Amino acid sequence: MSTNYYLDRNIKNMKKLNEMLADLPTFCSIFFIGIQDTTTPLTRLNYGVDLKTFFNYLITYEPQFAGKSVKEITLNDIDGIDARTIERFMAYLSYYDKENGKVLTNSERGKTRKLSTLRAFFKYFFNKDMLKANVASKVSAPKLHDKPIIRLEPQETEELMYNCHNLSGFSDHQRKYNEKFKVRDNAIISLFLTTGIRVSECVGLNVDDFNFNLNSFRVTRKGGNQVILYFGEDISQILQEYLRYRETLNVPKEERAMFLSSQNKRMMVRTMEYLVKKYTKVATPLKNITPHKLRSTYGTNLYNETKDIYIVAEVLGHKDVNTTKKHYAAISDDIRRSVAGKVKI
Repeated sequence: MSTNYYLDRNIKNMKKLNEMLADLPTFCSIFFIGIQDTTTPLTRLNYGVDLKTFFNYLITYEPQFAGKSVKEITLNDIDGIDARTIERFMAYLSYYDKENGKVLTNSERGKTRKLSTLRAFFKYFFNKDMLKANVASKVSAPKLHDKPIIRLEPQETEELMYNCHNLSGFSDHQRKYNEKFKVRDNAIISLFLTTGIRVSECVGLNVDDFNFNLNSFRVTRKGGNQVILYFGEDISQILQEYLRYRETLNVPKEERAMFLSSQNKRMMVRTMEYLVKKYTKVATPLKNITPHKLRSTYGTNLYNETKDIYIVAEVLGHKDVNTTKKHYAAISDDIRRSVAGKVKI
């Protein structure tokens, strides 16, 4: 495996999509080739999963597709679909069986994503004059309700960091295991709380991405753009302590990942998510804290310090400041509270 986590991930996703295409209608290859310059491999893979679900629905529940396999579906068949067919598919997504017998459900966000896939699919073939109508554009997306913003309060953050240092709240057996990774875990959680990076961005970090002369590091954002972020002197000491610990491990020379698993390989996203949950469950047992919740905590704290929503958007890598406002309800509330009484009559 190369030292470029994102290249390896893209290659893996492209291989998965190619394997999936063998079971999809032939015309799907035209679609994925047509959008490859405007989408990431992960987006295309997700499109493939959604389209497979849609085609399976058609051959199972729509009479005009009876007796066909997914592979036998043609664009002429798709041309016979109307908006009501897609609306029935959206209703089906609430509760359905997969091929392996597993029952799946979709929230309003899951349904919205699948409708977005169908809109992209129909729009592409309609624009290429291969479909007579873009019927997916006539279907309304589900109303999205705001999710409650869950983040750590200052006292909970303090408790979390105390647990990372002292391993309090764990059993003797857990403490013995966690002691081996305490320095690494402390570095990871500290980085989440003080830079707001995404879990995939943290997993993708290499040792060579850090510059301790400037207390900075290079991170690859969603979409592949690279930016330089900065950390304070206290975090610099924590990270350098971890790097000294890392040098004591029997790590292959070609492995340049910053954060390593117990097998001295690059950590996986799931492993890092479990790590965060393990420590935060002790600090705040009533909250389900994930790396993204630590990102929310950082975003809120940064706004409280700067009172500048645009700075928060820039540091978090949001292209649209409205995304920042939407995800950090407390920030919007603080903005409204701050102007109370400013205008007098």
